Parts: sequence; structure tokens; C-alpha cells
Amino acid sequence: MLAITDLHASVGGTPILKGLTLSVGAGEVHAIMGPNGAGKSTLAHVLAGREGYEVTGGTAVFLGQDLLAMAPHERAAAGLFLGFQYPVEIPGVSNLLFLRTALNAQRKLRGEPEVSGAEFLKRVRAEAQALGLDMEMLKRPVNMGFSGGEKKRNEAFQMGILQPRFALLDETDSGLDIDALKVVADSINRFRGPDRGVLLITHYQRLLDHVRPDRVHILAAGRIVESGGPELALRLEAQGYGAIAA
Repeated sequence: MLAITDLHASVGGTPILKGLTLSVGAGEVHAIMGPNGAGKSTLAHVLAGREGYEVTGGTAVFLGQDLLAMAPHERAAAGLFLGFQYPVEIPGVSNLLFLRTALNAQRKLRGEPEVSGAEFLKRVRAEAQALGLDMEMLKRPVNMGFSGGEKKRNEAFQMGILQPRFALLDETDSGLDIDALKVVADSINRFRGPDRGVLLITHYQRLLDHVRPDRVHILAAGRIVESGGPELALRLEAQGYGAIAA
């Protein structure tokens, strides 16, 4: 589903990713863990096509397409979703208007008909109920006045409405209390399926207690230095990065 081979990338002329290779198959959930500055968020931004991140080598193939040759909106329409570590606030744009516009823009690029207002609201109510989000809050400008936990729930809400093929979640568990963590984890588990993939970037085992990954990868100094099953995250929790990445 997603195949990254020998990926190199720089930010402001400084190399960050230094030969990263990773493959996530359909139906799989993979987790990436690693120390600060290892390149985890850089990987997320490069895959999403954020400006300022220069790919200097390697490939990334998504559903058979050259991901790196696509514009950010084309990547989204192809089914790639990025959940931000720090969700941005957008003053003056209502959450629901933003989301319906994004959904129909993606559908148009795929040659699909627009979702009607009635069908959209049906989806919204079902997803909001599952995530414990108040409908009045969703009418407010995107993320304005939201707590950290509410912003992360809103990211999960957007994922549930857009229904991408692949979710790239950059520290979606940061800033969450125990209850909010469980809600967001449940949304990831509801999303996972045989024709979808998930790549979780996280510092902590606590998210993986709820979302059991198929594979765990340790990213250090710009490359994957070790991969394994869920037990790798438990060993990392006990020993720290130094013992594993050495």
C-alpha cells in the first residue's frame, strides 16, 4: 500500500531523513517510535507534501503511484490523510463547511459525485456521537477555542468523515488525557480495515495498549534502525532508546 525506499530529505539544507526504508501493506497498522529530532515528523510532512521539505533521494509509492510527484491535494484525493501533531486553527471558517468542502473537492478529483447536504449531516452526526463531540462545537471555526484534546478528537472526526485509504497520524496521542486517548484510539480501531493502512507516530506505549500495531519501527538519526512486533514497544518502554538504537 505504501512503500518507501531509501528516502532522503532535508529541511533548510540540513539532512534529516538519511535512507529511510519502510513498507506498510493493506490492512496493516504500523507504529514509528524514536527520540526527539529523529525525523518522525519530517517523514510525515514529506509524505504529505508540505512546503520547505526537500526530497533529495529515494522513492515513495502509494497505491502504485509516485507519491512524491503528486501535489498535496492530489495525495489527499488519492486517499492519504495526515493527522497533525499540532492541529492548526482556521479563523472564520466553520468546521463543517471546511470538511464538506474538502470532502467534495476530493470526490471531484476522483470523478465521484458530491455528497448531498443530507448525507453529509448524517455522517457528521454518527461520527460526532462516536467521538463524543458536540454538534454546536463543530459549527465553530476550525479548532478555534478547542482544547488540545478537542483538537485531536476533531482530527479523528475529520478522518472518519473523509474515509481515506491511508491514515498518517503524527503523535495523535500527545496532549490527551486518559479518556480522550481511549476515544481517539477507538476511532483508529474503527477506521482500520483490510483495504486501509495506518502509520502511527508516537512516543508512548500507552496508545499502543489500545491500538495494537502489526509492526513497530524505531527511527533514529533519520533511518529505521530496528523493527519488530508489539513487544518491541514494550522493550523500548522498559529500556529507553539508547539500549535499542545503539
